Amino acid sequence: MKEKYARLLNNIKDMKSVIVAYSGGVDSTLLLHAAKEALGTNVLAVIAESCLFPQNEIENAISICKSMGVRYIMLHLKPLEIDGIKENPKNRCYLCKKKMLSSIIEIAESENISNILEGSNMDDMGDYRPGSQAVKELGVISPLMDVELYKSEIRELSKEFNLPTWDKPSLACLASRIPYGDTITPEKLDMIDKCEEYLRNMGFRQLRVRAHGNLARIEMTPDEITKVFTDENRTKIYEEFKHNGFKFVSIDLIGYRTGSLND
Repeated sequence: MKEKYARLLNNIKDMKSVIVAYSGGVDSTLLLHAAKEALGTNVLAVIAESCLFPQNEIENAISICKSMGVRYIMLHLKPLEIDGIKENPKNRCYLCKKKMLSSIIEIAESENISNILEGSNMDDMGDYRPGSQAVKELGVISPLMDVELYKSEIRELSKEFNLPTWDKPSLACLASRIPYGDTITPEKLDMIDKCEEYLRNMGFRQLRVRAHGNLARIEMTPDEITKVFTDENRTKIYEEFKHNGFKFVSIDLIGYRTGSLND
């Protein structure tokens, strides 16, 4: 693992200057840390802000950049105005990521930076991820994948470096909670965001709220599912979800897993 990290540093050093597409998640935070270690001030983070990402995640990303002493630029996106996105086709992620990365390329050109990095890792190869096609098409570099780092190794290295994201639950854009073919609206995204934030404030960690029309399907890790079924928690969750616009609330008995809407 340490040998992989050493190769990661050497690979980035050879690039002289880089932009990191930064989300504030586990993977991109380790990548940003490595870029900072390898290149010092020749690192620029670009943080995408849009209705597809919870506002608190954007604020966390900004806070981490400041704590690392990394210069950052905000990229303001309006993904629902991109042709095809709101209709939520199976290649939605490709359309969105291509627009985002194309915009980062424009920033790179204005900053005279030729290398753009993003945080995909080896575990990302095991699921349907159409956004990876945009990464390849636009020549964006995936350094963590290039040195064959897996999620567990990224977490272990992050813990060793005292990065605040080392045990952070995995996240994904809010549109991934809506089944393909169901129209994406700001109202649906807001409902999902508020409900997930409520559950996190209750102490639940790894979760998703999938929106199937007016029914919410909650995915949690098996050890947390049982905590929902106290009378107090059941009532609180139902009332909050109803307040936010859902009529029915269900628990997925299999529990949390990435990409369940790809099934």
